[in-house]
Amino acid sequence: MIKNIKNIFQIASVIVFGSVFLYNCEPEADALGEQFFDGADGTEVQYDLIAYNINNNDTVRSDAQEIPLATLGAFSEGIFGMQKTAFVSQLRPSLFDPVFGDNAVVDSVVMVIKPLYASDSVTTSTDENYIHPDGNIAAKKIVNAYPVYKYGKTKINGNTNFNIRVHEVTDFLAANSDISYSNKTVNYGSEIGHKLFDGKVYSTSITKDADNSSIWSHEASLRIPMNPTFFQTKIIAKQGSADLKDAASFIRYFRGVRLSVDENDGYLFRFTPESAEIIMYYKSDKTENGTVTRPQSSFKFTMGAPNAHIGLYTYNRIDTPVATIPPASSSNTVTGDSKLYLQGMGGPSAGISIPASVIATLKDKFKNDKIGIMGAKIRMYTDEVAWNNKFQKPTSFVFLQKGATDFLPELASFAQLPQFSLVRAFDLDKNPGYYDFTVTQTLKEIIESEAPNKDFIIHAGEFRVDPNTGKYYGYRFDSRSYTPNRVVLVGTDPGNTKKIQLKVIYGTK
Repeated sequence: MIKNIKNIFQIASVIVFGSVFLYNCEPEADALGEQFFDGADGTEVQYDLIAYNINNNDTVRSDAQEIPLATLGAFSEGIFGMQKTAFVSQLRPSLFDPVFGDNAVVDSVVMVIKPLYASDSVTTSTDENYIHPDGNIAAKKIVNAYPVYKYGKTKINGNTNFNIRVHEVTDFLAANSDISYSNKTVNYGSEIGHKLFDGKVYSTSITKDADNSSIWSHEASLRIPMNPTFFQTKIIAKQGSADLKDAASFIRYFRGVRLSVDENDGYLFRFTPESAEIIMYYKSDKTENGTVTRPQSSFKFTMGAPNAHIGLYTYNRIDTPVATIPPASSSNTVTGDSKLYLQGMGGPSAGISIPASVIATLKDKFKNDKIGIMGAKIRMYTDEVAWNNKFQKPTSFVFLQKGATDFLPELASFAQLPQFSLVRAFDLDKNPGYYDFTVTQTLKEIIESEAPNKDFIIHAGEFRVDPNTGKYYGYRFDSRSYTPNRVVLVGTDPGNTKKIQLKVIYGTK
């Protein structure tokens, strides 16, 4: 379709000033030329594109450098099949060569992890007649419950429970700077912890009735009971041993822990490895003025830096559309695929090619008709049949050129503009929703400056941002390793009005 628009005189300034015009006159800079598609003067043209699936072999780099968020759970549906995630991590004691005292005995041990949760959705229970067992102290106990953010199904086989298990790792996990992939095999031994997880995290506050002073409190977290006997034997009984004297010895003696779930369906949730820890509570003899007491003490094992940790992901694609995606070396780059399957954490990605004939047409117009590219975007719709469900659609993607050595020119040049977005999402609460991928500057350079016409690559996820500066870390840093989202998009499908297209606005002198 071609739509001719009047007042060509106004377009001359665009051609003269090029990208500078786009930088300075955009009233909402997130679109980078979007205003030219909404009633501005110029000529709008649309071109069909070649879009194809890319098989990533269900694997992605998932070591400590790549997963600031860890994922746990399982989720099954008919398009992508089953995706199940586990997490392994080294531990380090808060103090090396510890002294636990005489007759030290473990009371209890708990692993504490902090999932992402809805802080504005809280259920509070209060026990005004609580008796604290350590000293039979009259107290008040307040417990706040928050639902964790879930991707998938909110209920598992009719209820909300996951069986989370913790095992001792038997393989050495090396350094946290080492590269590891999500299909890595990590052997493990005995179970040392278990929790029937109801999908909520809890904070607790216990205060004395007498003076309202605090007896006990903890932040909202998931607390997994661990085996006290294991820690009595593994840690307390090894007091004075060389195994506890330094980091190098300890991570070879106690090699780490593995978190997993029993179920194969339900949901995926995420937590921060840096804040995860194991707390061991124990009592030992203390002599003071000839009197022996046994006060309780605690000892922590951290799971954050500098520990190695790895996200481990497994899949079952049997009898699913995704199972038919060929190896990446055989992607259908010539005629494209009618449906595109995008999934994080090692699932498939998509490639997009602007046909040489389209580039030739635009270059001819640039040479002979003196056109200037005013705006360009790739529009992609969700498949309204294959992806007609209530699962949360992605709000952003990792969007680059094939073989990239940097961001796209749009992101490299305009990322710091207020409200700029390389990918804009529309109608995600409807069926279908759609996305616009801004390629204005990239297309200008291909047409006007003879830059190479490289394919675009789209991954589920987004570029990571430094929380301290608000700037992107770099084009290599993204959230693919821990993004649970997936979506089916319409690709190269000639009979579908929602097929992928390149939309271009240009003006002439």
